[in-house]
Amino acid sequence: MPSVVPVVDYEPPTLHEPGPVCLLRPRAAWSPQRVAPPVDAPPMRAAGGFADAALRRVLEVIDRRRPLSQLRPLLAAGLVDSLLPAVAHHDRRSAARLRRVRVQPASADGTAAEVAAVYTRDERVRAIACRVEQVTTPTGLRWQVVALHIG
Repeated sequence: MPSVVPVVDYEPPTLHEPGPVCLLRPRAAWSPQRVAPPVDAPPMRAAGGFADAALRRVLEVIDRRRPLSQLRPLLAAGLVDSLLPAVAHHDRRSAARLRRVRVQPASADGTAAEVAAVYTRDERVRAIACRVEQVTTPTGLRWQVVALHIG
């Protein structure tokens, strides 16, 4: 009896092999069009700074280190009320710490951005994401969180 038995190959076959066809396309046929401002543009830096501060406050409210009323100017109307269950069910073991924030432009004119962030609580790494948009107020334009997802 043989001591080594071959294993059945479970790898699916490749559908196509990448070849030089992609490299032969004329350069004039491809023209990149900027759909959104670059991430390092002033509007995106402002969105990132606002989102960082807003997400820190959200985590502080969930940890009961800040009152819920401090989120009202930062979040859209329905989002503040949606945080009530998270605040009520939070166990007070340790504070959440925001670690990394990534900003992605979501509009061509730089008035909206999608933000993904990582935070830690105890030894666990978790995610939080939001969409920020510039809204018009009686005092002028300001950033506001219009969508929020806490993981």
